[in-house]
Amino acid sequence: MPTSSREAVLIVGAGPIGLSCAISATRRGLLPLVIDAGAIAESIVRYPVGMTFFTTPERLEIGGHPLVCAGAKATREEALKYYRGVVRTEKLRVRTGAKLLKAVPSPHGLECTIAGRLGVDTMIAERVVLATGYFDHPNALGVPGEQLPHVSHYFDEAHRSAGLDVVVIGGKNSAAETALQLFRAGAKVTLVYRGASLPAGVKYWLKPDLENRIKAGEIAARFGADVVEITDREVVLGGGVRIAADRVYALTGYHPDFDLFSKIGIAFDSTTGRPKLNPDTLETTVPGVYLAGSVTAGRKISEVFIENGRFDGEKIFGDAGARAGADERYSNINRPTGE
Repeated sequence: MPTSSREAVLIVGAGPIGLSCAISATRRGLLPLVIDAGAIAESIVRYPVGMTFFTTPERLEIGGHPLVCAGAKATREEALKYYRGVVRTEKLRVRTGAKLLKAVPSPHGLECTIAGRLGVDTMIAERVVLATGYFDHPNALGVPGEQLPHVSHYFDEAHRSAGLDVVVIGGKNSAAETALQLFRAGAKVTLVYRGASLPAGVKYWLKPDLENRIKAGEIAARFGADVVEITDREVVLGGGVRIAADRVYALTGYHPDFDLFSKIGIAFDSTTGRPKLNPDTLETTVPGVYLAGSVTAGRKISEVFIENGRFDGEKIFGDAGARAGADERYSNINRPTGE
């Protein structure tokens, strides 16, 4: 049987931004409950083993807690330890393995239905903050064979592919870095990208490295190509070109949970995915429902990241002074509001 309890604030997403929102709420005398379908900082859990952040540590910090790391920049493992430590230090209530199914306005607040390992719970929240990010929802290729077990929308580690034929689909930073790591681990790599060349936005130290590997014939590249099918042994391109593939990494990007937006009734642009928000408070068109982090940007997920999204809790839970302070701390970010 579903259980029922009352929570003043429900924060959906236990990543850095969701945790930062919880800290903002807690420091104002509220008692937020944070839920996440995965683990604490699940998006970082999905990063490749041993990955080093491009961002410097101080820009990953939340709640004023210093992120101490061995090198100049934090690794995946150091970041995970840090965010676990913040939860412990701030005594945040976090329930992992719990997914929000819907939030419906009721006479007493927002009636939230949550599915967990032991069943379904119902709770009433005065405010719901969606800080769900985008990493759980890959942009699908929409081709036969995409669900085969050797196909993944997430890169794990290069060592697993040593000696294998590997196809990397995509041409942006994740795809470029993955192709290079696979090559250096001894995989035979083919990069498939629908663009005519690598985009200008590829990180300045990755782009020349990858271009040189392609020029030297060490990494094969198929530009201006579309994948039409994936089989047990090959990736098939338009025109019937077939590429041997023991493993396939379809790194074609990610998007917010638009289905959840629709279920809750949040208005958003069907093309861009950008929700309509109050720019000062980040409240959606559904009273009491707020968005934080990358979900505020729709499909333009690169506009919002940990560095600036970590201030969103101050906009949601703070007064006018706190909101102005959040804007000032990251004044160079322009966040369109769907109007």
